[in-house]
Amino acid sequence: MAAGAARKAAAVLEAPPQHDQISHTKLSADDEWNLQQERMYKMHRGHESMHVEMILIFFSTLIIAQIVLVQWRQRHCRSYNLVTLLQMWVVPLYFTIKLYWWRFLSMWGMFSAITSYILFRATRKPLSGRTPRIKARDSMDFGIVSLFYGLYYGIMGRDFAEICSDYMASTIGFYSVSGMPTRSLSDSICAVCGQKIIVELDEEGLIENTYQLSCNHVFHEFCIRGWCIVGKKQTCPYCKEKVDLKRMISNPWERTHILYGQILDWLRYLVAWQPMVIGIVQGINYSLGLE
Repeated sequence: MAAGAARKAAAVLEAPPQHDQISHTKLSADDEWNLQQERMYKMHRGHESMHVEMILIFFSTLIIAQIVLVQWRQRHCRSYNLVTLLQMWVVPLYFTIKLYWWRFLSMWGMFSAITSYILFRATRKPLSGRTPRIKARDSMDFGIVSLFYGLYYGIMGRDFAEICSDYMASTIGFYSVSGMPTRSLSDSICAVCGQKIIVELDEEGLIENTYQLSCNHVFHEFCIRGWCIVGKKQTCPYCKEKVDLKRMISNPWERTHILYGQILDWLRYLVAWQPMVIGIVQGINYSLGLE
C-alpha cells in the first residue's frame, strides 16, 4: 500500500497544472467582447499577406462583376431586369430565414401573394375588365407607408408594375416588344392602358391631364410618365420614337423622380448582386485556403 500511495503522489506531482476555465457567465459584456477580440487576433496573427491577397481578390471580383453586369444590361436589358428581379425576390428571403426576421418574412409573404395575384390577372388573355390599372404611384405608395421596408418593396413594386404593364400593353395590342403593334391607334385612345382619352390637350383635368409626345401620339399623363420614368422605356409605346424626358419633366422639382429611380437602381444592385459578388469572393478564398 505504501508503494501504491507513492505512485499516486508521483503521478500528482508529474501531472501538468490545470488552468482555470474562464466562465463566460461571470464576465461582463465588455470583458466578453475583449476576450472575443483577443481570440480573433490570435486566430489571424501572421496572416497579413493572406489578408492583402483576400482584399485584392475582393476588388478584382467586384470590378469584373461590375463590368459583366453593365455589359449584360446594355446588350440584353430585358433578361437582366428579369434576373435582377428574381434576385431581389429570393436573396432577402434567404437572409430573412437565416436571421429569423419573421416580421419581414410575414410582410414578404403578404406582398408576394398580392403581387402574384396582380401578375396573374395581368398576364391573362383576353384581358379582363377587372384587371387593376397599375400605376407607378400606387406601387410606390405601398413602399412609403411601409417606412423601413419602403425602399425594398418600392423596388419590387416598381419592377412588377413594369412587367405587368408590358403584358397588359402587349395584350391590348397597341404595343409590341419586338415588331409592329397588332392594332391601329386612334387619336382618342391611350396606347399604354387602352382606355379612352377624355381630357383634351389644352384642358386641365380633374384627376390627370393628357400629354402629347413629339411623335404626336397622345396618352394619359400618368400612363406615359410611368412608362418612361418607372418602366425606364424612353420610347413611344406605339411607334418606338425616342422620348425627350427633359421636355416631359420641365418642372425642376419633378426631376427628383429620375433621381429617385437612379437611387433605386443602385439599391437594386446592392441587394440583388452584391451578396452574389461577396459569395463568389468567399468561395475563391475558401478554395485557396485563405482565412
